[in-house]
Amino acid sequence: MIERIVFELGPWSWWIGGLLLLGLEVVAPGTFFLWFGLSALIVGTLALFVDISWQVELVLFGALSLVSLLAGRAFMRKSGDADGDPNLNRRGSRLVGREFVLEQPIAQGDGRVRIDDTIWRVTGDDMPAGTRIRVERLDGPLLVVSAVPSKDPV
Repeated sequence: MIERIVFELGPWSWWIGGLLLLGLEVVAPGTFFLWFGLSALIVGTLALFVDISWQVELVLFGALSLVSLLAGRAFMRKSGDADGDPNLNRRGSRLVGREFVLEQPIAQGDGRVRIDDTIWRVTGDDMPAGTRIRVERLDGPLLVVSAVPSKDPV
């Protein structure tokens, strides 16, 4: 039954198959079915304009799938290296080197600072509230800070 439908649809069966593969890519992401779907669409388009046998269509689909899969993987690997943020899931590491103002004093090496909508625990030398601080590094969940020298003219 399926064989009869495929032969009756002719080149359009490649389009239907290609669109089904592209739909499958949406459900199971990973840019794997994308290349097979695009290959099926190319074979279907070619079969609409050029009279070729189903055996040639099948070989062409296999070859296009293999070439597009290898080229796509190479492209994705190359473009994936340049993108990305190594500190994406480490919010505290984004704060290193930035300066803030203490809202609460640091007493006995322990204090807190508000950064955006988050209150962070800080450690460092004892300092009064209102002191300008710089985040030097992270120590687990703590921000290690130091006072920023004032820039008053002498």
